[in-house]
Amino acid sequence: MPGRRARIILILIALPFVLALVLAGILQLSHRTNGELIVAGERRTYLLYVPQNYDPATPTPLVISIHGYAEWPAHQAKTSRWNELADEVGFIVVYPSGTGFPRRWTAFGARTTDEGATTGDIAFIEALIDRLAADYTIDPDRIYVNGLSNGGGMSFALACGLSDRIAAFGSVAGAHLLPWEACRPTRPVPAILFHGTADPIVPYAGGPSRAFDLPFPNVPAWADELARRNGCSGPPRDLPAGGAVSGIAYQDCTADVTFYTIAGGGHSWPGGVPLPKAIVGTTTQDIDATRVMWAFFEQVP
Repeated sequence: MPGRRARIILILIALPFVLALVLAGILQLSHRTNGELIVAGERRTYLLYVPQNYDPATPTPLVISIHGYAEWPAHQAKTSRWNELADEVGFIVVYPSGTGFPRRWTAFGARTTDEGATTGDIAFIEALIDRLAADYTIDPDRIYVNGLSNGGGMSFALACGLSDRIAAFGSVAGAHLLPWEACRPTRPVPAILFHGTADPIVPYAGGPSRAFDLPFPNVPAWADELARRNGCSGPPRDLPAGGAVSGIAYQDCTADVTFYTIAGGGHSWPGGVPLPKAIVGTTTQDIDATRVMWAFFEQVP
């Protein structure tokens, strides 16, 4: 009997470690990529999707879609459904992978060496653009970036750090923690934003959330400041509302800014594959963020 009790205790002690190993294995299998490059001595990976109708004789747009914290490229592809639209329209999509475990992005700004060279995630995305431009006929005037949550924050950081290469950026439930003083673009970059009022991870009203003790900004106020920095001077124009979704387009801008609010929306991709409601809240189907984002991108080469 004592021996049996000891075995049970050992099993109970080991169970969390076994479950952790199984979970890590599942995530590793899910984290499939098909490309890699070395940036500043670090191996970085990405998942590339080239539609069958790609024509190397025609300059092709490039969409860079960035996963959120604790997610991965294949998950971002499934959630956002960018590949489906790429098949219809004929652009290339790439899903870069963050670093660490859980995977994440350093969306607080670029790091630099003593010689002034950019390192970290911004350097990775710049090198990725160079790699794809060498392998495919990428239109340099139509390179767009977008992302979810931490990936949305990274998209904004790229608009600040690579404004000479990014034509426009999109952010869904963006965690925008880059200080404004660290954003020094050479040109204002057009932006389209989506955020739910019931986001439990990155609160619409700002401040820390139950998941992260971070100073998230008030989202409408952040959008107003971005519009101001993009040279918008006219009053915002209301966009047609539908279901839980309302939107505004800032006017008289040097670089356009559009902002959609999802009433009761959670920390998820509108119109995309729903994430677990118990964790992120409601995923609305009243608007397709991917298609609306692409329509915006097409207008701002």
